[in-house]
Amino acid sequence: MDKMWAGRFQKALDKEADDFNSSIHFDCRMYKQDIAGSIVHAEMLCKQGIITAKEKLQIINGLSSILEDLQNGVLSFDMDAEDIHMFVESELTKRIGDAGKKLHTARSRNDQVALDIRMYLMAECDEIGGLLKELLKAIRDLASEHKNDIMPGYTHLQRAQPITFAHHVLAYAMMFTRDFKRLIDALDRMYENCPIGSCALAGTTYNTDREWEAESLGFSGISLNSIDGVSDRDFCAELLSCFAIIMMHLSRFSEEIILWSSWEFKFIELDDSYTTGSSIMPQKKNPDMAELVRGKTGRVYGDLMALLTTLKGLPLAYNKDMQEDKEAIFDAVDTVKKCLKVFTPMLATMRVLPDNMRKAAGKGFINATDLADYLVKKGMPFRTAYKKVGEIVAYCIDNGLILETVPMEKYKEFDPLFDNDLYNEISLDTCVEKRISAGGTGAASVEKQLEYITEFLAND
Repeated sequence: MDKMWAGRFQKALDKEADDFNSSIHFDCRMYKQDIAGSIVHAEMLCKQGIITAKEKLQIINGLSSILEDLQNGVLSFDMDAEDIHMFVESELTKRIGDAGKKLHTARSRNDQVALDIRMYLMAECDEIGGLLKELLKAIRDLASEHKNDIMPGYTHLQRAQPITFAHHVLAYAMMFTRDFKRLIDALDRMYENCPIGSCALAGTTYNTDREWEAESLGFSGISLNSIDGVSDRDFCAELLSCFAIIMMHLSRFSEEIILWSSWEFKFIELDDSYTTGSSIMPQKKNPDMAELVRGKTGRVYGDLMALLTTLKGLPLAYNKDMQEDKEAIFDAVDTVKKCLKVFTPMLATMRVLPDNMRKAAGKGFINATDLADYLVKKGMPFRTAYKKVGEIVAYCIDNGLILETVPMEKYKEFDPLFDNDLYNEISLDTCVEKRISAGGTGAASVEKQLEYITEFLAND
């Protein structure tokens, strides 16, 4: 295929250099956005008297036929084309002749690609936002089903205090609501800065209507500086940061699922549909989907660092280095979508084992703080009570007891403030229920958390 820019050159581009320079093999996924942007651009050119109504109609009909043929498989991408923009323009010119050559008036590939990638990411972020909400529904349903199931809460991966399973998984719901809000926030900035009309870097001599074109494409504003319009890739870096945080949250949740599904914990059992076996150990049921989500997190981190590194030394305005933005952001988009699509049903189909969680909560002295609080309520300073309970825990370890099985006579040897009411005070159910502070594991707080997630999901 002849290059649109070949007039200045006396020699053809070297084949290896041509392949190295080409981006059609990855930016072809933006064909819908490229065609949509070109249709609106043609409408604007006609509205401003830059092309005729007949030429506009020819261009729009030609572009619409290209879109239809690509979607129906009648037309395939020409992998000898330099990029998706040149492919569409070349195909248009083949179909309608000289009118097709007028489409590129008052724009450059620099602002064209900046527009296309924004529009593409807007559509992909809408899908990712929907996938996040599906995940939130699964977490909410899981929490609703297990509001009263007690498990050990951990710090430093050591059993710490009793909580409910609902309270634990709702922590992840809060993370994913923030992820959703971050995406919306990033999208708002993208919608405010339509780059089309910035041209190569300095704008154009034609009397264009950038505001009309931006509004027609669904943007709320235009980029106010044409140099920034073509050189800005902040939105890619910002979205990659959002995706990296989403993956970090998925990875943390995956790690817990991996631990919980092990024989050492056995808090949950994953459905057979989301596990694999071993080639030599017939007893194995491996949490491979969760492990892959955990592993792919590093991949998305790498995409973020790759783009930041690409951008860090670039002078204004456009540089070919910016072509490297697409593979990084496309890979991250694909990875996040795939992970969300497998993680949500994996979570929704897993079986929670409340009895095992309750047994685990009965060990590890996770009600020790409550025993100390019992003494504090009877007038003992907390630090004194803390030390006293530490001595009792040491006694239990030496004698194979737990706090609930220490005889009252022994408790009174440690301190006369102890009385028979302590056994109710340190029961796991009481320990959970009396956590009445806002955001805690108590029933009223968990209900409020569930209400928050339900209201969040109800708002579009």
